[in-house]
Amino acid sequence: MNPTKTADSRREQILREAARLFAERGFHGVGVDEIGAAVGISGPGLYRHFAGKDAMLAELLVGISGRLLTAGKMRVAEAAGPAEALDALIRGHIDFAIDDRPLITLHDRELDRLRDSDRKLVRQLQRQYVEEWVAVVRQVHPAAGENEVRAAVHAVFGLLNSTPHIGERGGLPGRTVMAALLHRLALGALGALDGLDSTGNWRVTY
Repeated sequence: MNPTKTADSRREQILREAARLFAERGFHGVGVDEIGAAVGISGPGLYRHFAGKDAMLAELLVGISGRLLTAGKMRVAEAAGPAEALDALIRGHIDFAIDDRPLITLHDRELDRLRDSDRKLVRQLQRQYVEEWVAVVRQVHPAAGENEVRAAVHAVFGLLNSTPHIGERGGLPGRTVMAALLHRLALGALGALDGLDSTGNWRVTY
């Protein structure tokens, strides 16, 4: 057995359980001992992997921002054209929104707890991720201006990242159904960028 791989797996397990507990009960509502119990090791044993809860939170939030950016760039590079690239970006973000709901909650609640350097890094990675989307969306919807496209991209992120707030009683629909619904909603929202009249003004309807 590869000891490095085993250590990496244990770190991933710790982070997964820490994210779940932090999201459920808040960063200050969870102790190191509880995280350790969730993964079957003593609380002090966690310090072989992380310096403390602050380090776990930083790795969770910086890590997911970096992974989204890396995966987004890869999807764009591998796509045959702008429409396929946009579809891949949407599907990739949907996977995140459905499978990593605790991280969305953590970002919303706990980002300000990070050290300034870590928080700035998260923001930098997020801006780069947004620009990947903006560049692709502008190719798919060339009539829209850059400011409108950027606003639409942020709106789509808000739509997709709403998953932690959906279905708190009965839970989300099945994963396949939910993914398909989010995909249609995202495409529909971005499709609104084509709503320009002949004078270049927006056709506003309510």
